[in-house]
Amino acid sequence: MSQTATMTGPAPDTHTKVESGPRGPRPKPFFTPQKIIIYSILVFFTLYFLFPLYVMLVTSFKTMPEIRFGNIFALPSQISFDAWVKAWTSACTGLTCEGLAPGFWNSVKITIPSTIVSIFIAAVNGYALVNWRFKGSEIFFSILIFGSFIPYQVMLYPLVMITRELGIFGTLQAVILIHTIFGMPILTLLFRNYFASLPQELFKAARVDGAGFWRIFFEIMLPMSLPIFVVALILQVTGIWNDFLFGVVFAGTQNLPMTVQLNNIVNSAQGTPEYNVNMAATVLTGLVPLIIYFVSGKLFVRGVAAGAVKG
Repeated sequence: MSQTATMTGPAPDTHTKVESGPRGPRPKPFFTPQKIIIYSILVFFTLYFLFPLYVMLVTSFKTMPEIRFGNIFALPSQISFDAWVKAWTSACTGLTCEGLAPGFWNSVKITIPSTIVSIFIAAVNGYALVNWRFKGSEIFFSILIFGSFIPYQVMLYPLVMITRELGIFGTLQAVILIHTIFGMPILTLLFRNYFASLPQELFKAARVDGAGFWRIFFEIMLPMSLPIFVVALILQVTGIWNDFLFGVVFAGTQNLPMTVQLNNIVNSAQGTPEYNVNMAATVLTGLVPLIIYFVSGKLFVRGVAAGAVKG
């Protein structure tokens, strides 16, 4: 007897399409109207701020006849470095014609110790105000921050009297001391906010292990604080290097920083104005802050994002 097998149920569909690949929203095009508007505005303002630098550079490489009879925006027909050499070595800054070189070294002697001392003291202040609170610490911090809002011009005459009594008026030591003092309020605020954003468990664990004030500061806090140190470095170097007021008042005629020398070159009344020398001197004076910004720009952004401006 033969048995017949019957098939039940629907027959399999051999024509079903199997979809493969990732699923999700369609990628947006890169050039959207919003991005075009944003990048156009950014490019416009970038060119707007770079245009004066372009004029300074092209003018510094021209000769005076080409500047007088040519177009200020045109590229130099023949590049000349004579203006740069003269600005550095022999441009007249009043009665002397030694260029910017003496002012550059004076600015270096002022900037390096002022920056190092002010950053170190401010870092210790911020560290102590966060992790080693003492009686009246908040009042001390409030008074310190209040000092950063007082205009420098208000304190000029008292500072002249103080530095005179200390016997350092008209010296580099007076300028270094003043820059160190005036840099501490804002730097203390930056370091205090940054240290407050670090995990407190690390500090407490170090205290439990028997670490003291300075060991915690040097072995735990400092290695974690590179971004905020870069922020403080950029702020101090830029502020001290570009300073004119304290340099012209406290440095004395023999120790003028680079910014004061630049002013004397540009405003010199001897002979006809040499615009190429003036432009070259201006670029030379601003090179140090520009180089620091380009080298440490990413760390500066990291420091600000990590707590430099947080309350």
